[in-house]
Amino acid sequence: MTAEASTPSHEGIAARAAALGERTGLHALVDALRADPRLAERRITFAHPFVVTVRGDGGEIVVIGLAKAWDDARHVFAPLSDAFAEGRAALVLLGRPSPRGLDEALRRGLSAALPEAPDADSLFVAISGAFALIGARRRSELRGQWVNRYRYEMGEFVEIARAITTERELDKLLALILSKARFITNADAGSIYVVESGTQDAVVQLLRFKLSQNDSVAFDSREFTLAVSERSMAGYVALHRRALNIADVYDLPHDAPYGFDRSFDDNVGYRTRSMLCAPLLSRSGDVLGVVQLINRKRDQNAKLLNLTGTLEGVVPFDERSASTLETLASLAGVSLENALLHADNERMLEGFVRASVEAIEQRDPTTSGHSIRVASYTVALADALGRCETGPYRDVTFSRDDLREIEYASLLHDFGKIGVREQVLVKAKKLLPHELELIHARFALAQRSLEVEVMRGKLDAVRRGVAEEALERIDREFELRRAELTRALARIGEANEPKVMSGGDFAMIEELGRNTHCDHLGVERPLLSHAEVQALSVPRGSLTPQEFDEIRGHVNHTIEFLSTIPWGRKFRRVAQIAGAHHERLDGTGYPNRLRGSEIPLQSKLMSVSDIFDALTASDRPYKKAVPLPRALEILEHEVASGHIDGELVRVFIESKSWERVEPLGA
Repeated sequence: MTAEASTPSHEGIAARAAALGERTGLHALVDALRADPRLAERRITFAHPFVVTVRGDGGEIVVIGLAKAWDDARHVFAPLSDAFAEGRAALVLLGRPSPRGLDEALRRGLSAALPEAPDADSLFVAISGAFALIGARRRSELRGQWVNRYRYEMGEFVEIARAITTERELDKLLALILSKARFITNADAGSIYVVESGTQDAVVQLLRFKLSQNDSVAFDSREFTLAVSERSMAGYVALHRRALNIADVYDLPHDAPYGFDRSFDDNVGYRTRSMLCAPLLSRSGDVLGVVQLINRKRDQNAKLLNLTGTLEGVVPFDERSASTLETLASLAGVSLENALLHADNERMLEGFVRASVEAIEQRDPTTSGHSIRVASYTVALADALGRCETGPYRDVTFSRDDLREIEYASLLHDFGKIGVREQVLVKAKKLLPHELELIHARFALAQRSLEVEVMRGKLDAVRRGVAEEALERIDREFELRRAELTRALARIGEANEPKVMSGGDFAMIEELGRNTHCDHLGVERPLLSHAEVQALSVPRGSLTPQEFDEIRGHVNHTIEFLSTIPWGRKFRRVAQIAGAHHERLDGTGYPNRLRGSEIPLQSKLMSVSDIFDALTASDRPYKKAVPLPRALEILEHEVASGHIDGELVRVFIESKSWERVEPLGA
């Protein structure tokens, strides 16, 4: 016999199966099932002449078939394959299947195996057990899906928590909170509000609309404020500190205290339906903001259609969404509180730095604006250096916090001048005003003493009866000596100016220091004291060596003062950077005579800016502003002298860093 002859044909199997069906009396079985009152609510049908199905209300199916048909005519069960695969069907066999058929039946969901002609009770028990098995499977699958969903959501929450708790910039944090809230609830759109206080001693009065997001329409939004009251949904949530879940904002309960403003929908062509609002609370329970989610979607990735009509695909926010948002809002509220505190600290620090700069400039009005300009130039130079693709600093980058640290150090680089005597700090000429007044008084007294001396001489000559010519000679001598005093006083006035002195000027000052006059007691005293001679002999500028050392000491005061401030990790180098801006590459700077690589790069940047501003600043009492080309030449000279970094000067000139007039935080 050939293989083809030994294998029954499809028609042959069907014929045998039909014959088997007739002998088993499945029609009688169906009649008995339909007559059983315990199965009255079940739908009992023939799926095939020898396959009976019993269906439940939830789509579950109990399949009753002959074991011999399972062995020899398996294809008749094929229409039910999907139901078996999805776990919606269970199998009850009548008769004893072959071992191979039994194994396959168990894999497909065999619930029971009965005799070919079971009694009604046995059949009912088998069918009930099969439905119970289907229910158990489905519950197990649902639990598995729930566990998987729970694991997924927990993973998402961990990622969300990590993202939210590490973000400190307020605007970025708010955008992150809103996007994550929309993601976990399938919200198409949303907005977020932040609480503002009307006055310092008042309770929260205002909600500031900060941002909105929408997947279906694009629009420009601006910040605005609204009162915390029951009239708006966000205000209601903030006022009562509890969430609102509304299925359709166009169909609010008649007794709802709040309303919905449709102007946004009308303006942008949108249709708001479902809405979920939740408060963002601080650790102590204070309302910090409100997150408002709009239009929960069945499909998270879908774009909403028919935006002005039925709004297909939008469903109400369910309890799970509300619970999930509540959990996220608790986490977001703490993060928002931290961000607001961080922003307050930043503003407080910024205000302190600005106030300190104002204090410096109040003490030295002649250098007004110097610290702000130096900060502007230094930050601009650092920014330009970070963009360099060639040269020794091509790998240098400055973060935003680095730039802010540079800005603060630059703004406060002269703060130590608070510890310098004001008369030295603002000294415009070589002599202090009261010292010059004292010299003028001394010269006036010298002239008066000369007049008294001449009058006595003339009186004595008259008594002796000298000739008229002798008296005239006395008058001429008096005029010469008085003119000498007048010229000397004028020369002192010239020498008092902070200019470069010639050798003759020094000699004149020294000679005046040796000249004497008689005071009102007749005691002979020098016209100029030693201290006055020393001050007037300063070759350049207005400060004596002692005063110059006192001015240079401001750097030590700066370091000491800034080192007492708890700047925190981000700005911990402010004192070090500010305290090294007068150091020179060749080690001739002050206060620590640092050399080359010992000087922080940020301080080297500031040195360039400080020298440039000292040269180009508006006219001061002791010097005129240097034109820009000349100032750049002097910078190049400082490079050649080994004082400042040539590469930094190159970048400064090429980037024109001086054209930036406001510091980073202005």
